[in-house]
Amino acid sequence: MLLVALTGNYGMGKSSVLNQFRECGAVVLDTDQIVSSLLSEENIKSMVKGLLGDSIVDEGGKIRKSKVAEIIFRDTFLRRSLEDILHPRVFEIIHAYVETLKETNSICIVEIPLLYEREFDKRFDKTITVYASEDSILNRLKASGIDEETARLRLESQLPIDEKMKRADFVIDNNGTPKETTDQIKKIYKKLIQEEARC
Repeated sequence: MLLVALTGNYGMGKSSVLNQFRECGAVVLDTDQIVSSLLSEENIKSMVKGLLGDSIVDEGGKIRKSKVAEIIFRDTFLRRSLEDILHPRVFEIIHAYVETLKETNSICIVEIPLLYEREFDKRFDKTITVYASEDSILNRLKASGIDEETARLRLESQLPIDEKMKRADFVIDNNGTPKETTDQIKKIYKKLIQEEARC
């Protein structure tokens, strides 16, 4: 089994790339989905509310993710503190799942937005960085209803994409057509299969 991390900065298309790796045959894990499920757990919800205040919870008792984002992307200390609450549990879940694949020939790809920021890359056999130009990201995000200030705050909270590209084993250029991106994904997946066979 080969454990691979997929990263990139906000709005660069990590999720769509992850889905394409699934279509190629990889086993995939989306940490955003894991975090969403954790935020519905009462003990996690209580810790997050204690950190960020009652305003992050709606009338039905659910955490308002947009409010959480509004707070943490303007305060580095709070953002890091929230990560310290969530990340250990996220990796417990990833580890438990990966254990079930240990004796298989699987390629397991995990989407990890803060792979290099929190030095999680050491936990993976290989890393992939997805990148796109800032202009194309901002245009894409505006089209989906996210304002430029919010997008820039999120981008500024992450390691520059050039640094992530330098540190990655594989890089996917997501600036071109969907077909161009898909062709890159298929080539990388073939290389990952070869790599797993050598393990």
